[in-house]
Amino acid sequence: MAFWRISIFSVLLLLLVFSSTTIAARARSNKIKRPTSIFVQDKFIQCFNANTEFVVPVSTAFFTPNNSSFSAILESTAQNLRYLVPSMPKPEFIITPLYESHVQAAVICSKQIGIHLRVRSGGHDYEGLSYVSEIESPFIIVDLSRLRSIKVDIEDNSAWVEAGATVGEVYYRIAEKSKTHGFPAGLCTSLGIGGHITGGAYGSMMRKYGLGADNVIDARIVDVNGRVLDRAAMGEDYFWAIRGGGGASFGIILRWKIKLVPVPSTVTVFTVTKSIEQDATKILYKWQTVADNIDEDLFIRVIISVGNTGKKNEKTVTTSYNALFLGDAERLLQVMEESFPELGLTRKDCIETSWIKSVLYIGGYPSNTPAEILLQGKSTFKNYFKAKSDFVKEAIPETALKGLWKRLLEEDSPLMIWNPYGGMMAKISETEIPFPHRKGTKFKIQYLTSWQDGDNINAAKHMDWIRRLYNYMAPYVSMFPRGAYVNYRDLDLGMNKNSSTSFIEANVWGSRYFKDNFNRLVKVKTKVDPDNFFRHEQSIPPLPLQPRF
Repeated sequence: MAFWRISIFSVLLLLLVFSSTTIAARARSNKIKRPTSIFVQDKFIQCFNANTEFVVPVSTAFFTPNNSSFSAILESTAQNLRYLVPSMPKPEFIITPLYESHVQAAVICSKQIGIHLRVRSGGHDYEGLSYVSEIESPFIIVDLSRLRSIKVDIEDNSAWVEAGATVGEVYYRIAEKSKTHGFPAGLCTSLGIGGHITGGAYGSMMRKYGLGADNVIDARIVDVNGRVLDRAAMGEDYFWAIRGGGGASFGIILRWKIKLVPVPSTVTVFTVTKSIEQDATKILYKWQTVADNIDEDLFIRVIISVGNTGKKNEKTVTTSYNALFLGDAERLLQVMEESFPELGLTRKDCIETSWIKSVLYIGGYPSNTPAEILLQGKSTFKNYFKAKSDFVKEAIPETALKGLWKRLLEEDSPLMIWNPYGGMMAKISETEIPFPHRKGTKFKIQYLTSWQDGDNINAAKHMDWIRRLYNYMAPYVSMFPRGAYVNYRDLDLGMNKNSSTSFIEANVWGSRYFKDNFNRLVKVKTKVDPDNFFRHEQSIPPLPLQPRF
């Protein structure tokens, strides 16, 4: 069987070489230099198959712009359409590994040939850094979407999940084994679990159990030398850095071992919407005073958008209180009556359901959607968009909220999401993992504007709006530094120029994502990747190599 597999590959390799030779001969006959991309592909494939345990046909794992399926694979999980317009750089080719050794070979050969590498698990990077490189060319993409095994061990309260699996798939496989186990990660079910956890991974159970990254107990990663390391082999500093220190700076995550958490057999969800005309301003101010102090079984986020008043051509701002309570409706109503009666929650607003069904509800799926849709891993949001983030430590006054409403009404499709902190988030030290936004944070703000086409002039208008809104909010959010969430990547904060990253320049945005943890991340980076092989526009830089005398 092994001989048959190698023979088939040999035939395919001969065909590839023959094809490349033919192209080269034609180029010479027309006095045209042989394309660099063909040379790179040939060298890479030869190296790749020399460094992997499992040889696969070229056509099943390598996709170049000449392949009919190239565009479909490139666009398959890319969320921000801004980075798929024709003017954006495209990879020389995409690799879709089937085995861990394929990822090892990709790293070894990228280093050997000297081609830049990007890594994608779910394609949700807000600035497209997992599938576009605007600072280095040529580049390739290692797309982990075919590495999506999930092995749940209920007796051990754990699961091993491969990096290409989506958050929704992980939730489904846990619920398939137990109705009283869950995992506290993202609300968006199409997130790739590999990259999601590298930034922290918050969700609707964060106030009870912390972040996804707080609940990781082991990992497997391919390092800069192509070795596969687990927690014991990598050491605690390395393990610390990959849980919240941002994706694609320290290696390629192959899989996480996650700790499962208990969930009740019955949970309760609700959504209550208030417009400006329904005292939205006063109610939102009150929410700010209680959201981080309320019962830790209760997560109430606020989704703020613009809608119609019902009158002709009149718009208003709406605030939707979207919640998960780890308990039944009766106890929820008691908690709300004691802490937040201003919302006016009634029994009729409450939906008792299972935890897995609550995932669908919070994810925005229609009420009759079967849980099996989570296995499709498809995104419900693909758009041209720009996003930013903030952390809030003191309640924003009503006068400032009224100024915010005015600015939201100026934009076509604005969106803000306010996520409450407190509970377990305030109990975990800000140095426990690289994610530092803990005690003293009331809530996080996500700002987002989206539009329907790739026109540059139209894009500039919306980008200008969100930047002006961000400037308006400066007095009301965290300062020194003004915090930001690394999984809501924002290149406005600064970026590396090329492979020669500057610690001083990177500290400008690094301190906003990681506070003082940035310094420890740089030390780890300097130790495990001193030559900065794993890099992108906002990767962690190593310290300059000291001259030897």
